Amino acid sequence: MHQERARYPSGRGYLAACTLGLPADVTRAAVRRDLDAWASGTANAAGYSASLERARGHAATLLGARPDQVATGSQASVFTALAAASAPAGAEVLCVEGDFSSIVAPFLARGDLHVRHVPLHVLADEITPATWLVSTSLVQSATGEIVDAGAVTSSARAAAALLLLDTTQATGWMPTTDLEADLMICHAYKWLGAPRGAAFAAFSDRALAELTPITAGWYSGADPWTSCYGPELHLAADATRFDVSPAWHAWAGAEAALELAASLDMAAVQAHDVGLANAFRRRLELATSDSAIVTWTDADGDDLAALTAAGITASGRAGRARVAFHVWNDDDDVDLAVRALRPDRAGVLGRA
Repeated sequence: MHQERARYPSGRGYLAACTLGLPADVTRAAVRRDLDAWASGTANAAGYSASLERARGHAATLLGARPDQVATGSQASVFTALAAASAPAGAEVLCVEGDFSSIVAPFLARGDLHVRHVPLHVLADEITPATWLVSTSLVQSATGEIVDAGAVTSSARAAAALLLLDTTQATGWMPTTDLEADLMICHAYKWLGAPRGAAFAAFSDRALAELTPITAGWYSGADPWTSCYGPELHLAADATRFDVSPAWHAWAGAEAALELAASLDMAAVQAHDVGLANAFRRRLELATSDSAIVTWTDADGDDLAALTAAGITASGRAGRARVAFHVWNDDDDVDLAVRALRPDRAGVLGRA
């Protein structure tokens, strides 16, 4: 990963890919070009649209989907809301206790759905024929735990339940091309290093047929340039019917970020990231895991404060300290974090 680390000059001590990622050199260059074009008056909507369509293709590659199965938007919660708005009154929606609110709140806001929360480790077992939809993050934001996607998918299919997977904390550090969810949602500003405001989602044939595009606007037509005005409803036949009007400048950077991510050997990225995370765990005498996110109890925030004081960018969630290791990190970042937290453990068990 040495070549990839070189793309991120500010990567040393940055252990917060799970909070706000870093832009690669190509992303920074794309954003600067866009700013210059905008300032000079040479930017135009057709050019932005072409950039978005190229980004859609890269997003499809990352999710193992076709471009016509992918919708683009600005936030994860908007895509979740499409599923929430389409649910029959009284339908059961199964969620994970403590999951990220963007894939829970839209269902609760309906007020007439039966939203049931269960522990992550029993999620697959809790799916029943009464379950209309299962909504879960592939990787849990607060703990870094990874859902057994195979078991959950199998149980959802057996119960004829829809499955929503949020891959925001997964896509970019682990492969997400072999998932079989009906709705896969990803916001690209974390592990993918895109500007915030670029999100995408892949829809199964069933989701395409059963979810209502209540956010339909001028960009949800088969040809957005001919669907700018009423009174008719213009909807594309494929997943682009769920597109919302693009945040042009975000997508100018996202195109470069997603192209870079799609070009990487994601299994190698996963091995690198998890290897560093487990080296950190071992030196702090934490149990090893298959996640690139490491969290531990830090109710008073003392550990997070120690990391911050040492110049390390980390985060805290739900009473836990949280660090994440990505392509811009190496063994020296592990050592920096260990020295900040447990000086007595510095150098113990060697490098990753």
